[in-house]
Amino acid sequence: MPDHNAIYLHEADTYDRMVSRQQDIIPAIAAIRPYGGLDVADIGAGTGRLSVPIARQARSLVALDASGAMLRVAEAKLAALGLRNWRTEVSSHFPLPLASDSIDMVVSGWSLSYSVNAHVPDGLANLDQAISEMKRVLRSNGTIILIETLGTGCETPHVYEFLQPYYTALAEQYGFSHTWLRTDYTFKDAQEAEELTRFFFGEALAGQVADEQLTRVPECAGIWWLHI
Repeated sequence: MPDHNAIYLHEADTYDRMVSRQQDIIPAIAAIRPYGGLDVADIGAGTGRLSVPIARQARSLVALDASGAMLRVAEAKLAALGLRNWRTEVSSHFPLPLASDSIDMVVSGWSLSYSVNAHVPDGLANLDQAISEMKRVLRSNGTIILIETLGTGCETPHVYEFLQPYYTALAEQYGFSHTWLRTDYTFKDAQEAEELTRFFFGEALAGQVADEQLTRVPECAGIWWLHI
């Protein structure tokens, strides 16, 4: 598999090109919690896949990510929109550089799983710290929305074994509600599809894309949410 940490540090522009081909998930977020006029924190914001559209309607948006390179791409896109209601900061998932009771909605897309999965020592302890931090920064009636993979190249949801304890804990320990949706990638042609799937998802999926000359790569994502 590709080294995702290296990608986030050194290939942010290519990563952004890839996620720009993904189906829009913002309507699903807005259906859970309309964010117009809210103070929102995007944790693990990356290149702004969620931050940029949310900032158009939110009262304020703070984008946090461990990679300054990823945030610089997000900053350029936010600045190009002429928005002034946002800021970015390099940060891990915990502790969060945010004041207590300062945020109405926390979102985190395809990010928290890196520090809480079964391959990480004390992964579930990390999850407890991360959820505690999110709750700390939220105001009364705040909302947490987490988005994670349920399989790239999958037409229906598939839970990878190393993520199962994390997903189970969200529902059974923390009381999150859950649904899923398709987040397919639609590429301009089969060549781009092969290039970008190999870049991020590895040889196996890229080989399938090349063999079948795919321009659409199916993907499923789960959405978990908790109203405080």
